[in-house]
Amino acid sequence: MIVEMRTGASKQEVDDVVQKAKSLELGVQLNLGTDKTVVALLGSNTGQIPTDIFAVLPGVESVTRIMKPYKLASREFNPRDTLVDCGGVKIGGERIVVIAGPCAVESEDQLMQAAEAVKKAGASILRGGAFKPRTSPFSFQGMQEKGLELLAKAREEFGMPVVTEVVDPHDVELVSSYADMLQVGSRNMQNYALLTNAGKSKCPVVLKRGFSCTISEWLTAADYLLTDGKNQVVLCERGIRTFEDSIRFSLDISAIPVLKKNSHLPVIVDPSHAAGHYSLVPAIAKAAVAAGADGLLIEVHPNPKEALVDGLQSLSPSDFARLMEELRTIARSVGRYI
Repeated sequence: MIVEMRTGASKQEVDDVVQKAKSLELGVQLNLGTDKTVVALLGSNTGQIPTDIFAVLPGVESVTRIMKPYKLASREFNPRDTLVDCGGVKIGGERIVVIAGPCAVESEDQLMQAAEAVKKAGASILRGGAFKPRTSPFSFQGMQEKGLELLAKAREEFGMPVVTEVVDPHDVELVSSYADMLQVGSRNMQNYALLTNAGKSKCPVVLKRGFSCTISEWLTAADYLLTDGKNQVVLCERGIRTFEDSIRFSLDISAIPVLKKNSHLPVIVDPSHAAGHYSLVPAIAKAAVAAGADGLLIEVHPNPKEALVDGLQSLSPSDFARLMEELRTIARSVGRYI
């Protein structure tokens, strides 16, 4: 249930709504806008509570039930686009933000070469996995805390904020102490303990879509991150599992406008995991920008042939630089820039 306060409603009037909600054992989330305040009332019993209980309170303009399963991620709760700040880089505005780097941190030399290359080409944020859960337990699992230390070193040397994946609820505090942004991967989209802990952290969060999940399920998972007052969440479309087997995953390009219509959260696209092959990444990336994505998450390795993880889908530095030039043209054509 959403309670929209009148423009200029007093703090006491807002507090009265909050106190009434708490007396009914409802959770409360405030969206403090420049003109007016919106109060989200959360709880399994909201459907049994008449809207008039809140509509008659002083300062209340309207009361609306949100029938969708997701609440805090919805446009009804926040009609304005949210800007997410990752180490000073804003995601969700006119600028299309490119996040690039290796799938996994493999060594200091590899990471520093990748960071230098992607920054030179125009990327704004460095990506790299320190904890790498793989389908096989015998695959490279990442350098873990040593990898986090190298990411922090790369940030200092190249002046780029870093994003890295967190896979264990107990590691949120550790990863947050090094990273500027946390990533929750596709396999963990519905790991609710991880989402709850990540939502309490100081870092913004990239939430990847589960490869077998609907958009509604995805946005409902985002509510876990938003429950404790965090509004710094970015949604990442990375392809879903369909009957098609000619590519690694089927990128749901329609998810971009659907999310823009139904949610206030910024949307980025990971063309690397959708493609599964470096030759397909540029076309998918350009399509995402044309469709309205707020950013891209692209895997770049200084020598993809020697990559320990996902070398086949990683761009070389020269291919990435060429793609960035092409993306700038696409961005200008839709009234944005990189």
